[in-house]
Amino acid sequence: MKQLLNHVVALFVLMVVILLIVPLPPFLLDMMFIINITVALIILLTTMYIKEALEFSIFPSLLLITTLFRLALNISSTRLILTHQGEAGQVIKTFGTFVLQGNIVVGVIIFLILVLVQFIVITKGAERVAEVAARFTLDAMPGKQMAIDADLSSGLIDEQEARTRRSKIQRESDFYGAMDGATKIVKGDAIMSIIITLINFIAGTIIGVVQSGLPFSEVLNIYSIATIGDGLVAQVPALLISTATGMIVTRSVAEGTLNEDVIKQFTSQPKVLVVAGGIILLLNLIPGAPHPQPTVLGIFLIFLGIRLVRTRAEEAQQISTAEAEADTYSEEQFDENAYFKDINNIYSLINVEPIEMEFGYSLIPLVDENSGGNLINRIVIFRRQFAQEMGFVVPSVRLRDSAALNANQYVIKLKGEEIAKGELLVDYYLALEPPNPAGDIDGIETIEPAYGIPSKWITPEKRDMAEVYGYTVIDPLSVMLTHLSETIRRHVHELLNRAEVLQIVENTKKISPELVEEAIPNVIAYGTLQKVLYNLLKEGIPIKDMVTILESLIDTAQGTNDIDIMTENVRTALKRTITRRFCENGQLKVITLDSEVEKAVLSSLTRSEQGIYLALSPDLIQKIVTQLGEHLGKFKDLNTVPIILTSNVIRVYFYRLIEQFYPNVYVLAFNEIANNIQIQALGNISM
Repeated sequence: MKQLLNHVVALFVLMVVILLIVPLPPFLLDMMFIINITVALIILLTTMYIKEALEFSIFPSLLLITTLFRLALNISSTRLILTHQGEAGQVIKTFGTFVLQGNIVVGVIIFLILVLVQFIVITKGAERVAEVAARFTLDAMPGKQMAIDADLSSGLIDEQEARTRRSKIQRESDFYGAMDGATKIVKGDAIMSIIITLINFIAGTIIGVVQSGLPFSEVLNIYSIATIGDGLVAQVPALLISTATGMIVTRSVAEGTLNEDVIKQFTSQPKVLVVAGGIILLLNLIPGAPHPQPTVLGIFLIFLGIRLVRTRAEEAQQISTAEAEADTYSEEQFDENAYFKDINNIYSLINVEPIEMEFGYSLIPLVDENSGGNLINRIVIFRRQFAQEMGFVVPSVRLRDSAALNANQYVIKLKGEEIAKGELLVDYYLALEPPNPAGDIDGIETIEPAYGIPSKWITPEKRDMAEVYGYTVIDPLSVMLTHLSETIRRHVHELLNRAEVLQIVENTKKISPELVEEAIPNVIAYGTLQKVLYNLLKEGIPIKDMVTILESLIDTAQGTNDIDIMTENVRTALKRTITRRFCENGQLKVITLDSEVEKAVLSSLTRSEQGIYLALSPDLIQKIVTQLGEHLGKFKDLNTVPIILTSNVIRVYFYRLIEQFYPNVYVLAFNEIANNIQIQALGNISM
């Protein structure tokens, strides 16, 4: 039985194809017509109860199957009408007799109106909506992909959730693309119905008069009933399917089922119902107007509106009462002067937190768990993901409110000093502007704090339209967390203190105790290890593989104690990690240095008591910086990390040269890239 159900669709399609050839008896044809109407009704109701289009992703294929089934029934009924003098089953006869009511002209007009309503209004409108939705969905895909990548990098979602969301975006694009084509099938079906109706009527009249020799009036009566009945039996389910098509392609801005959304949004403004009811009652003043109908409807609307107003007022009163009760608590008062008489309590004032965030009072609901804030949980997720990625555990973030800030501002501090600041509008969404938006949307102009992207603060009701236009829409909490995570990534090397190095060494000792015992502190001092790890984190290199790092340092420390040389040797040992970190799909897009530039940099290396430094002429530095700025635009267009590829001899010194101008640019050496990687040069810096 289960195996038979697995093949039911294939068997149904095969049966439809057979119907195009094999004639059906009237009884079986009646059954098929009833099944057709039932399936169309189920499809229509399903589109009204789903919350998003992808819940009914088989609809484009279903549309093709039901249209083919309907046309097969039309062909079978036409065969019976023309060969059995209009006798094509009880269903067709019932529909035709009910609509005609003894008047052929009225029946034909009703049938034509029904077909034209479906063809001109519903089908054409659904076709246009599907076409626009397909185009806008495809245009919005890059922005949505960027939003997923940003959420993944900031720790808001894990890899599994990212894959799920990417798959949904792809399925959504494929669905609307298929719907764009499937609506053409509905349009062709409406045209074919008119053609089949004309064939039935004209051919049936000719057959009845010429071959059967019946009187013209009798032939007209027989074939008009059969033709109109056949057309209606086909058009009723076709109209249901067309309506379902329009329903499903307009579900992009829905929050719940159609029933839920209609009730929620119609009752959201109860005063409108009261005003509408009053206007309906005024219709009684028009001379000759009927009185019972507008009176009943007007009173009903006014009653419903007043009832909803009272209900909303009661709910608001309950909420305000609960808030008042929550606010009526007393904090324990203490004498500050008496507290700080103890000198030990003053020391608490001079402690410096590694990372802290301060908020204006309007942002407290985003942080306070009692108010539904979720920032702390999302910071925990980011800390876990960052540790897995970089091998460094971010310290706890101290959160506190500050009366010195504006209501919507927040500040990120590192060791007590401000390093970043942002401003949020809690009741708005941030829409990141794409390179070529499909349309303009009203909002408050701003700059996204983490990446500096031009953006707009928009109201919630404009969110769906902004996504259609290609904007990437982010909620305020995600904006704040993304800014915090990117700030931590840029300054993570400053958080590496001696205590953290000790913790990293102790953790490595659990895995490889012999290696740690050999290396520390006999060969490598804790201070040396801290400086090497500091250099790696500063340039975005993970320190997760501590075994490889310690082995490389042991080998290098026997010949030199130069921190730069040690760091470069460690980077070479971590070439697989560096390759994975910066390469995408086996490709590495870079900017290269001309051989003359490398020679000039190499010849300008100067040794002093403080170490080796670069002594390039100001003119050459200006040329390098200018050319680099021109090439960086290519990386921005490709949405990739800007990388400069140099020889290993000058890598660290060239990095220190350009770091002060372009801190987000990475400099890699050739021996830090795996051999199986394809390198693509997007530009070259020359003399």
